[in-house]
Amino acid sequence: MEDLEARKVYQVLPDREASREGYLRVIDESGEDYIYPSDLFAPVRLPASVVRRLRGATRTKTRTGRRSISRAR
Repeated sequence: MEDLEARKVYQVLPDREASREGYLRVIDESGEDYIYPSDLFAPVRLPASVVRRLRGATRTKTRTGRRSISRAR
């Protein structure tokens, strides 16, 4: 879990299978999306203007290639 920082906002990607098993698919500090246990995170609601700005920054950061998928257990 070295690619996560405490008290930081992370984007969660939809993943029904991961969710059923108690995991979330998160874009971490590496810029890649990985599956992490959901109990490591607390959901927060952000104003729409903040969400738009964060999504714009994330898209720019992750367009460089295919994202890796890994399951933490």
